[in-house]
Amino acid sequence: MFLVTGATGNVGAEVVSALAGAGEPVRALVRRPDVALPPGAEAVVGDLNDPGSLGDALKGVEGIFLLSGYDDMPGMLARAREADVRRIVLLSGGSAALADMDNAVSAYMTLAERAVRESGLDWTFLRPRAFMSNALRWLPQLREGDTVRAQFPEVVVACVDPADIAAVAARALAGGHEGRVYDLTGPVALRPAEQVAVLGEVLGRELEFVGLSDAETRAELEASMPREYVEAFWDFYVVGTLDEATVHQDVPEVTGRPARTFREWASAHADAFR
Repeated sequence: MFLVTGATGNVGAEVVSALAGAGEPVRALVRRPDVALPPGAEAVVGDLNDPGSLGDALKGVEGIFLLSGYDDMPGMLARAREADVRRIVLLSGGSAALADMDNAVSAYMTLAERAVRESGLDWTFLRPRAFMSNALRWLPQLREGDTVRAQFPEVVVACVDPADIAAVAARALAGGHEGRVYDLTGPVALRPAEQVAVLGEVLGRELEFVGLSDAETRAELEASMPREYVEAFWDFYVVGTLDEATVHQDVPEVTGRPARTFREWASAHADAFR
């Protein structure tokens, strides 16, 4: 049995689908028992911020797909060890490699990886770069018209399809990838304008791209997230401490097939934009 946390999120939902589709026994950790899941997946209610709520979720579990950044990672991992869980596949991120404790995002990913390393459980770390599904943040603009205004217009990112992250996670959960750190990217690095151009071609719409200035970007960020996270993303993308442009080969090496392109992701999710 495999337990998937964040089971309704961008990546977790794909992990549940990948495992269920392969006929693997999968349990989805959810906050409500009425969540729709793929056939064969079992819902269990629990909260990673409350390790004491995970008793039922951990019964008979061999491996856990785990998200980073929860309040008591050591406590949760201790409960997993007591329940005879064997391995953890942790969804981290590229900024974990920076180990920058002054950066809010890098810090929580670094601490999560540290807790897993110190847990005594077998582990695999997944460090994806930006998700292709982040393009869904443009939906409100596309519903209003054909202009997309985007933050950090000059930042080049080898974004990755969450389904590819899930494919790697499913293989790691099955074993044989212990002690590995996988850097997960798509096959090509793109600027936001290039993503919008691809999206327009897929949707059959002539989309106009407008890059926001640093001042406009900062104003949008400050209106939508705490200051420490604004500073974290500013450090990554304006100061340039985080490399998300380098293409890594870990997805094809683990899955045995090419990483999906942004065009493939956009085509698969075109209905979401219509």
